[in-house]
Amino acid sequence: MKYTSTLIVVKDMERAKQFYHDVLGLDIIADFGANVTLTGGIGLQTVDTWNDFIHKQDSEIVFCNNASELYFEEDDMDAFVEKLSDIKNIDYVHPLIEHSWGQKVVRFYDLDKHIIEVGENMIMVVKQFLNSGLSIEETAVRMDVPVDYVKSCLA
Repeated sequence: MKYTSTLIVVKDMERAKQFYHDVLGLDIIADFGANVTLTGGIGLQTVDTWNDFIHKQDSEIVFCNNASELYFEEDDMDAFVEKLSDIKNIDYVHPLIEHSWGQKVVRFYDLDKHIIEVGENMIMVVKQFLNSGLSIEETAVRMDVPVDYVKSCLA
């Protein structure tokens, strides 16, 4: 068995395709109308066809449940956050924050209230700590990760 993708249900396919392209830079791999595959292993499915597939009614589909997220990493968080600020109507879960391990992240909702997290690439976080003068061991302690993880980020 092999995991191949994550599928999310959307209310308006055209708007969803545009959002994922404009905000996250994802491209369409396959477009079957009611089902679209994007780069990065994300599938979009229209709510009406999804209801048919799972034999449920519209009222049983719960949007904005805050129970999961799509996670992306970005090398240049400052540029990404600046890009977000230029996009109208971004509904933030929270603005840019820095987690205790040093990674900057921002979370926001897509058009159908699925949470999107964009976090700073962890290799970039490691390099920033090392460039600030911390040793590999000190970086591991600062990030609360094994030394081998820090070394793997440098390979």
